Amino acid sequence: MKNKKLFMVMACLGMAVATTQAHQSDYLLMPLIFEHQQPLQASPTDATSAKQLDAGDQWLQDAMAQSQRMNQTRYRAMIDNPQLVAYNASSLPEPPKEYVLTADPSQGMLTIATPQVVAPVDTVIAEPPVPVRNWLHTFNGSVHFTQAYISGNWYQGGENNLNILADIKWECNLNQAVHPNWLFNNMMQYKLGIATASGDSLRKYRINEDNFLFTSQLGYKAVKHWYYSAMLQFKTQFFNNYKPNSETMTASFLSPGELNLGIGMTYDYKNADQTKALTVAIAPLSYNLKICRDIDRLDPVNFGIDPGHHTKSTFGSNVEAKWNWKISPSITWSSRFYVFTNYKYVQGDWENTFDFSITRHLNTKIFTHLRYDKSHPRDEDWRYWQFKEILSFGIVYRFATSE
Repeated sequence: MKNKKLFMVMACLGMAVATTQAHQSDYLLMPLIFEHQQPLQASPTDATSAKQLDAGDQWLQDAMAQSQRMNQTRYRAMIDNPQLVAYNASSLPEPPKEYVLTADPSQGMLTIATPQVVAPVDTVIAEPPVPVRNWLHTFNGSVHFTQAYISGNWYQGGENNLNILADIKWECNLNQAVHPNWLFNNMMQYKLGIATASGDSLRKYRINEDNFLFTSQLGYKAVKHWYYSAMLQFKTQFFNNYKPNSETMTASFLSPGELNLGIGMTYDYKNADQTKALTVAIAPLSYNLKICRDIDRLDPVNFGIDPGHHTKSTFGSNVEAKWNWKISPSITWSSRFYVFTNYKYVQGDWENTFDFSITRHLNTKIFTHLRYDKSHPRDEDWRYWQFKEILSFGIVYRFATSE
């Protein structure tokens, strides 16, 4: 019986061989290997009826039907005669290893060894070096048409007016992404306002804004956002300024001038998206130098200097806070608060700038400056307070280097 079944299987295989080509016959005569379970059909059917091509595809249907017939023939042989299944696909033996035969005539020896597989070496494309920026520069320049209100006791003089205001601000700061333990910020700003002097019989124009300011801050990290720091601030004006219809001078170059040096701690914070920045510098030990170069035409008492003296030095303490908030892509609020005291008098400035960007090169600014100086002679109306407000519209140019 067993031989009879074997004979029938071989007969089926022989019929299949007779209807296939030579290479297909080789496939049918290969050892039976069980791979996975599949439905067994009584007779091979054409499974390609659902697969249609736009062009003639009879050759494809014939090839697929022939392949199905061969698979069904082999699977039927395994079902009817499981003892003929030589292998299971999940437990096939390891394939024979490949060896390389090497002859050495000088030694009269043959060496048999497995071939060495050399992994391909990937070609690494060298990326161009990224330039390291040790310093980050920011430049803002603008020309504005302005309307201004100035209190009568403003320490640099001036009056209510319409004028043209030029503002240049340059910042050069050490890149903390490269030097995380150091803080070194430098800022230079110059504002020049020129107005027509229709009510002045002696001059066709006058200068009502002339302010040069330079600040520098050097610090080394103590903990987290705190730095041991040293601070420098210097401010003056460049041009002469007079009262209307008079030769009475109110200010000139280094008259007044002021220098402040301080040692203390600095708190520096920026949020993750760089829209808010706060810097607070506290200097318990501070040196303040007030300057009046031209004492022949100016009264140094108006600048907190003793009569007949060009300078006055005092020691005390100061605090400076800077706040910058990008409220929206087109609105920015910048604020600066500074106060110095020698424990006999207090001098302070609070500046606020609201910048409304209309386009990339057009903007509107609102600038307010509140000043308190007890070393200045007392005014009947404002006492020791001084105030300036400027509303302006004009052209702006900005430039900044990224990290």
